[in-house]
Amino acid sequence: MSIIKSNLPVPMGNEPLPVSTFAPVDDELSSAGLSLTQLIAILRAHLKRSLLILACLIVASAFIISILPRSYVATATLIVNRTDQNPLASPDLPRGWDNTFIPTQLDLIRSPAVLQPVIDRLHLMSNPEFTRGYSGDPAVVREEVFSNLYDALTVFQGSGSELLYVSAAAKRPDEAAAIANVVAMEYLKLNRERIEEPAIQRAKVYSQELEQLRQQTVSAQESVAAFRQKHGMINLAPGSDDEAEAALNDLEQKLLAAENQERSIQAQLEARAWGTMTAGSNSTSDLASKLSADEAELARMRETLGRRHPAVLELQSQISATRHAIAAGLAAQLADAKKLVARYSAAVDAQRDQVLKRRRVQDEGTKLLLELQSAEATYKRALDGYPQIEFASSDGFSDVSLVSLAAPPVRAIKPNKLKYFLAACALSLGLAFGIPFGYELFVNRRLRCRDDFERHFGIPVLAQFDPLTGRGAG
Repeated sequence: MSIIKSNLPVPMGNEPLPVSTFAPVDDELSSAGLSLTQLIAILRAHLKRSLLILACLIVASAFIISILPRSYVATATLIVNRTDQNPLASPDLPRGWDNTFIPTQLDLIRSPAVLQPVIDRLHLMSNPEFTRGYSGDPAVVREEVFSNLYDALTVFQGSGSELLYVSAAAKRPDEAAAIANVVAMEYLKLNRERIEEPAIQRAKVYSQELEQLRQQTVSAQESVAAFRQKHGMINLAPGSDDEAEAALNDLEQKLLAAENQERSIQAQLEARAWGTMTAGSNSTSDLASKLSADEAELARMRETLGRRHPAVLELQSQISATRHAIAAGLAAQLADAKKLVARYSAAVDAQRDQVLKRRRVQDEGTKLLLELQSAEATYKRALDGYPQIEFASSDGFSDVSLVSLAAPPVRAIKPNKLKYFLAACALSLGLAFGIPFGYELFVNRRLRCRDDFERHFGIPVLAQFDPLTGRGAG
């Protein structure tokens, strides 16, 4: 039989062993999870180790948080000019403008049309913060820089306001402010060009058209002056004081009188009414008077002397001779009247041809005058509207304007070191006590208290010795 040496503690002298008694074990709880006593026993066994891990994790977290790169955010402020509209430089804003205009501007600020000039102005192609180590093909580097700049920008509208905010994040305060300001200025420049370019182009085209109108007016004036010089006419418009037309009217009146005289003489010859002549020369008029007197005398003598009296016959012969003389005179007058009518007709035809020729010249001159008047009126209207076009092209109107530039921020917005440190402390606390606890449970389980026997092995513990001190404790 082998002798087994006991390792139990031996009391000194006659001192009794410290014994702890326990209540009976509940069979229902013997197979349950860890009890509070077990947890406390495990934590107490690894307390020093857990505190050491906690201290190391907190120091490491504090160091890592202290070296985290800071991020500064600077913001430039813009305002939408809703009511400040320039009808010369831009059209009225349509309905639904609020629903599309501001979102469009927000996208435009972060578009390549704005950000690409910003990259060149700030030389971001050589900034390590934005290149992120990329090198080689400049197009690839520019694309990476654009992507990083796009991510560094935040553009948003103020809540319930017409303010637009352009925020830029960077590692240095002055760099963040520079990016936000340059982005805002490039956007405003692009916005002004979008509004002013049509007005400038319109002013340019208007100037060219105005010069063409001026040349047309000068050419029309020169044509009128040359026409007047060629035809010797000062007044090109036909009027009532035209001498040629007055002469034609006079000749036509004289022709009409000659024709009336011709018809009168012709009628007298055909009617052989010698005693009722109303026209003719003085001699013919005298003969007509004498004929009338002789016919009256003949009638008296016939009543007194009879029809066959020699005096009556002689008077009849004399009357016949007078009639023949009157007829000859009227025939001569008729021939003279026909000649006069022919001359007046030729003169009227010649004068009419002259008037028609002059009228054609005046019509040509009137056409030139109308062209000149039209050119002058058009040029005057265009010249009157030119100041408005010039004003629109140089007005400098913009539907979005700058309120304030971004100032370099005093404090970094990221990271929130206090928040990070508190989170790190909480995580460190969990790891410091969780790692030894997990090691105890899953790797190296030890029996440390009464509950370890009773709950896991179902072995009742009758007594438990308190820690001993002195010679027997070893």
